[in-house]
Amino acid sequence: MMNLKSFAEVVVLGLITLCGTAQAQDKSTERPNVKVGDRWVFVTLRPTVGTKLEYAWVITSVSPTGIEGTENGKPLALTPDLNIIESPQEKHSDNRLLSFPLEVGKQWSYVNDYVLNDQFYGTLHGRNEVSVAVLGYEKVRVPAGEFDAFRLEAKGNWVSPNAPAPGTSDLTYWYAPAVRAILKQELQVTYMPTTATELVEFQLQP
Repeated sequence: MMNLKSFAEVVVLGLITLCGTAQAQDKSTERPNVKVGDRWVFVTLRPTVGTKLEYAWVITSVSPTGIEGTENGKPLALTPDLNIIESPQEKHSDNRLLSFPLEVGKQWSYVNDYVLNDQFYGTLHGRNEVSVAVLGYEKVRVPAGEFDAFRLEAKGNWVSPNAPAPGTSDLTYWYAPAVRAILKQELQVTYMPTTATELVEFQLQP
């Protein structure tokens, strides 16, 4: 039988859990104030095939209609919400992994035509129908440090002439307001090896 002290401890733990859940649900963030000179370095790994790609983003221009920069010295174009329009690795018609303001429970969907310059498979293109949900707010550790971040999930169904049949994609990723970027991604795609991308270092302008 539970004694009074044990009962009190259970009640306190329950209240702490409820408070933490409520705080996460109430958490929201506006579009970041990206600045010229902001810099992030990422590493993408494919453990099953042993490939590794390191790349750096540097912001060179910010306007109400878009953000421009470089990826390893080559042109990079982003939407105001930091979604990739075109980079050396990929090109998109309407990529919306981020949609500000972010808040736990928010959902949206989009249809995107893409071209991927994949280091393992070459040039791939197709169309992806994606549903996104903001699932939580939690601490995430990457090589660049530990940060509070929104956890999102994007589930997609895609078709491509490069593939023998339609496939699916499942992307879990974390956006950290303090970093002004997605700092971690875990991607599973039909017919392709699992990939993981993490932030290695960053430097933000004040």
